[in-house]
Amino acid sequence: MTDGHRRRIRVGIDTGGTFTDVVAVDEDSGEVVTTKTPSTPSNPADGFISGIEKILGVMGASGHDLTAVSHGTTVATNKLLEGKVERLGFITTEGYEFMLEIARQAVPDGYGNSYFWVKPPRIVPADAVRTVRGRLDVTGAEVRPFSEEDAVAAARFFRDRGITTIGVCFLHAYANDEHELAMREVLRREHPEAVVSISSEVLREYREYERAMTTLVDAAVKPNVSRYVTNIHERLDGFTGGRPVPFYVMKSNGGVLSADEVVHQPITTVLSGPAAGALGAALIAEKAGFHKVLTCDGGGTSTDVSVVLDGEPTLTTEGSVGAYPSKIPMIDVVTVGAGGGSIAWVSPEGTLKVGPHSAGADPGPLCYGRGGTEPTITDAHVVLGRIPPHLLGGEIPLDVDAARAGLVDLAGKLGLDLETCATGILEISAWNQANALRQVSVKRGLDVRDFMLTTFGGSGSLLACRLVDVLDLAGAVVPQNPGNLSAFGLLTVDVRNDYVQTHVARHDGIDLSSVAGVLDSLTAKGAAALTAEGFTPEQHEFVRTADLRYFGQAYEVRVPAGNGPVDDAWAQEVATRFHDEHRQLYGYDFRDDPTQHVEWVNLRVTGVGPITRPELRPLAAREESQPSGDGLPAQRSVRPVCFDPEAGYVDTPVLWRPDLRAGDSFSGPAIVEEFGSTVPVHPGFAVRVDTWGNLVITQEATR
Repeated sequence: MTDGHRRRIRVGIDTGGTFTDVVAVDEDSGEVVTTKTPSTPSNPADGFISGIEKILGVMGASGHDLTAVSHGTTVATNKLLEGKVERLGFITTEGYEFMLEIARQAVPDGYGNSYFWVKPPRIVPADAVRTVRGRLDVTGAEVRPFSEEDAVAAARFFRDRGITTIGVCFLHAYANDEHELAMREVLRREHPEAVVSISSEVLREYREYERAMTTLVDAAVKPNVSRYVTNIHERLDGFTGGRPVPFYVMKSNGGVLSADEVVHQPITTVLSGPAAGALGAALIAEKAGFHKVLTCDGGGTSTDVSVVLDGEPTLTTEGSVGAYPSKIPMIDVVTVGAGGGSIAWVSPEGTLKVGPHSAGADPGPLCYGRGGTEPTITDAHVVLGRIPPHLLGGEIPLDVDAARAGLVDLAGKLGLDLETCATGILEISAWNQANALRQVSVKRGLDVRDFMLTTFGGSGSLLACRLVDVLDLAGAVVPQNPGNLSAFGLLTVDVRNDYVQTHVARHDGIDLSSVAGVLDSLTAKGAAALTAEGFTPEQHEFVRTADLRYFGQAYEVRVPAGNGPVDDAWAQEVATRFHDEHRQLYGYDFRDDPTQHVEWVNLRVTGVGPITRPELRPLAAREESQPSGDGLPAQRSVRPVCFDPEAGYVDTPVLWRPDLRAGDSFSGPAIVEEFGSTVPVHPGFAVRVDTWGNLVITQEATR
């Protein structure tokens, strides 16, 4: 095939705990094609390449037609969620060896007092912490010189104990990185096998505990992410006959980064897949006319929830994955261990629990017939008839009898009948998801009654009706191909790089030339990174923000800082935005109180390299002459489904979603099936198919 006849196909591929989702867009025709393939946890790269081969086969294309691949991965997320962090070493400033133990001296929300709270294990035990003499002050000036002797002793300590993953965080390294760079050089010389992360490269921001934790999380996931990305990159080049294809990895901040760069900053991928899903949901919800949206991305291992306001997912630097805080810019996603593969079990107290442990893809739920031994959420759905006895349109048959046998055994331990046990598993799962949704909404001061819930992922829509009921939401929106929305989101993502520098100063005495110098330095870093990614200077876009607070406050508020000249008017506009945002968040501000001073804390620049997004196409309406089936529109069959154990099984219409048309409507009970997902519509709920093919679900009383 000559270059003149080569097609231009861009692929988004999201590897989840159970399935690998693939979406491809033909950049010339605009055609969008989706598919799924089982994930391969033992070597996720196998599932990745299988997905590429499968989607190109569906399109009648080859590796020569690929123009770019964007990838969302849960390698880092799952490692942290499951707590499978290998032994780490930590090197810090003398006198601060118990930084991780002290943490923030606060009991987490949800515990009445510290009597009930058990302090979790630290990411690095106290016996794996070494200190080095040397001290910088808050400006970065050296107070005591760096001790080469201590540094060598620390490096040899970890080398002799076989600890090969190390994080380095010295006090005030955000202001001056010389001591950390010297420590890294000693480690390279004395312990060359070590994988090292230094805080001044991971997070150049003050607050030593958060900076240390973020650096250690970066170190913890670096070996896995590096091996994984390098493996895929090599296999992708082989797949295209040696022709290099741009390969991007999704970052937590809502952007992508080339695979070559992501191995140096793996922590930026800890919410890789969830971020892509939130962006895809944002695009679809905005197109559908919904401006206040909660997103619910249900996969095989976990469920991820976030907030979208006016088409933009909310961002935070106060996020965490599992038990590990990570202070990098990320889409504000809360992750809970409540996916389709989450295991149902009986606690020592004799109560039913669901998750966080997951059967994943291998061996998977009992109904997969691959050696699973414990019942899961998916087993409960299939036994109750809420999902069909197969997945992926029949590609993967399910063993309903095995699922039923496992649930009968579990129900016996609890003294329950089968249907009550199965619906109890799903009820616990729904409340786990509802609590996560409350964290990103109600606890942020949002009234969820005004919000629509966008559900996606393979299992995300299975409990949509129950979540609308529990949270009293306005309704739910299920996009087309919801199981592939995260992969679709990857095709809508720009290249983004975030840069931060702590620069503490009172507003009434701020040195604007110094601020301009910091912003120019951060912008230059962003420009260099975008140029390296292949963007011309004309394509570069930069977004400035700043973190401000009232003097004496412990935490900051982030506000936009326009790209105009850094002068008095610019600084005053930023301060005014801070007052406005503070009032929005907390209900008050001190703009008219001269005794309350504003303090600048962090300056931030985000470099953006824009890409062309695929266009959403409207769904055709049903023609009057077009048959809609004997019962409901697009009805294919009827099967018994249990929505309520007291009511038992009821004969429920099964609709084939590709046969639905814009304007179709129906009421529950009903089951809507498509290739990659299923939507159970409970009694009392109504469904309307909108112009873009979304299922808009509302309670009939509020229809």
